[in-house]
Amino acid sequence: MATFFNQRNVVMGLMVLAILFPFITQNNYYIYVITLAFIWIIAVYGLNLIAGYTGYLSFAHAGFFAIGAYAMGLLSVKAGIGFWPAFLLAPMITTAIGFLLGIIALRTKEHFFAIYTLCVGYIIYLVIDKWDRLTEGPRGLMGIPSPANIGPISFSTPVSQYYFVLFFLLLTIFVMFRIINSLTGRTFLAVRNSEILAQTIGVSTIRTKLVSFVLSTFFAGLAGALYACFLRFLGPQISSTAIMFDLLAYLIVGGIGTLSGPIIGTLLIVFITQKLQFLQEYRMLLFGPILTLIIIFSPRGIAGFFGNWKSIRKEKRMILQKNKKAA
Repeated sequence: MATFFNQRNVVMGLMVLAILFPFITQNNYYIYVITLAFIWIIAVYGLNLIAGYTGYLSFAHAGFFAIGAYAMGLLSVKAGIGFWPAFLLAPMITTAIGFLLGIIALRTKEHFFAIYTLCVGYIIYLVIDKWDRLTEGPRGLMGIPSPANIGPISFSTPVSQYYFVLFFLLLTIFVMFRIINSLTGRTFLAVRNSEILAQTIGVSTIRTKLVSFVLSTFFAGLAGALYACFLRFLGPQISSTAIMFDLLAYLIVGGIGTLSGPIIGTLLIVFITQKLQFLQEYRMLLFGPILTLIIIFSPRGIAGFFGNWKSIRKEKRMILQKNKKAA
């Protein structure tokens, strides 16, 4: 049982279920909800990279998500650029802005970094909300094109758009897996565990944190571009603190610093939210205590809980084996 709950098995199982989901249900509403959840998962993976694996909590992540979405919308609607060039440019623009802001942000540490990024996120929201001529402000940006055809492949139906987003989610999971298990990923963990110790073994902590921050903004920008072409309408609220709270809640519930955490947390909370729509106005009162309990009793979320359980069972088996040999 413990082996069954390792992160790789959970991720693989959820991937297979995701591929088969449109065959399980023919309800377009459920397909729409899960497609949107996949977009959030991509954004949460970016947040997990900087917060979970590097140990720096960025409260500007929703802002970078909005930059990616608005870059996609403005390039395609106002600049008249085709869908695919705009789709490729949107994450790059987000990454470039993230690089410039990261150079300044990462000169701060711990709670100062969190406060700085919180201010950056709010400034992004104000720019989107007040710069009417560019972003259309509170009126919203409309008319964003849906994914363009690739030869005979069309993305005009909910199912085809579902698989379009799923492709980028699977690509994100693969890239994230490779990053985490690479030397770069090890340096992220070294910085998270102890910056001073990381410096003593020759790790450039400033460069490592900047790489992690920039990569996180790339995934936020990618998720934002997918969000823009999926909903085809944007408003300033996508960069609000409420969205940032949602992303953070998905990560904490699923498991911060784990590979399967973003998937588990996002799908679980989206499912609960759909079942408790009549409590939408009181969701902060509902999820606030839940997050508090998880932080206290399982700081690494659901995925971390099963990981710890697996380690405890392994230790107990080793102790029993030693006792049998001693006897």
